Amino acid sequence: MNPRYKSFATLPWARKLNYLKFSTSSWTALLLLFCFLFIYFYFFAFCFNIIDEISDRLLLKRFYQCMYENVEDAQKLIEINYLIRNSYPHIFLKRDPNDASSRQTFEYADMVPLPGLTKEKYKITFFRLNDPDPKKVLNKIHIQLKFGFNRIMNHTEDTKGYIMVTDCRFCSPDLVNDDSLSEGEVQIFDMTGFSLKHAARFSMSSLRIYMKFLHQAFPVRIKCIHMINCPPYLDRLISVVRPFISKEIYFHTASIDTLYEHVPRELLPDEYGGSAGKLSDLKAQFMQVMSDKRDYLMDPNYWKVESS
Repeated sequence: MNPRYKSFATLPWARKLNYLKFSTSSWTALLLLFCFLFIYFYFFAFCFNIIDEISDRLLLKRFYQCMYENVEDAQKLIEINYLIRNSYPHIFLKRDPNDASSRQTFEYADMVPLPGLTKEKYKITFFRLNDPDPKKVLNKIHIQLKFGFNRIMNHTEDTKGYIMVTDCRFCSPDLVNDDSLSEGEVQIFDMTGFSLKHAARFSMSSLRIYMKFLHQAFPVRIKCIHMINCPPYLDRLISVVRPFISKEIYFHTASIDTLYEHVPRELLPDEYGGSAGKLSDLKAQFMQVMSDKRDYLMDPNYWKVESS
């Protein structure tokens, strides 16, 4: 052995190195610590990357307010929201409010945020089939494909339309000339003409995605859901999705007068005893807003998040 290396093992730092030899369990603990730190920093980098992508300040304020102005909880809600969006791009990303399928959805279905707020500062969104005849609906929603055959549009397109409506609403002020945000959401569904033939169009996978998004990732608090003019069998259908949503659901089967006990009458459309205006006019106004927001709804830079 070369004399200059004989004393290597006797060097002070080399002798101390013996005390730093790790057992198998120590190496395992170190590896777990490294993995934890990697995941920890990756999570926050991903989360902050999401926040950086949200350029609409009003939408950010809604996340913040929805979680009672808790920054950490708001960040978690944002992460869940965008994870769901990016997990199901066929519903949340690949969309156009002016394409043929969207126009046909909005032709037979009304999904309209109503003007004003309740005294509790809740925003009302109204839903109904404006042409409830199942035969007419099915005739309207045939789409001619480039291969020369027809398909019937399914529930996925309706879900996509609803998401576009809410995304457009959430980036718009709740009141004209007022920066106040709503404190919650009230949804009203007019079930007039709804039948099992309509229910047969439901896609269970799309319904689960919709309920998951509504329950876990919605940037506003849903206070209650009102269903008016309900058919008698609707209770069974609702019982399927009830476990996925903890908010109150009210069924108004006898008369619309019971709705007035929960919702200010003057905020409802004229057709429902209110004074907010004709539903067709309110819908036309909102459809114009959605058309103006088309680039915002379609631009992947607003919605698609790349892992970093």
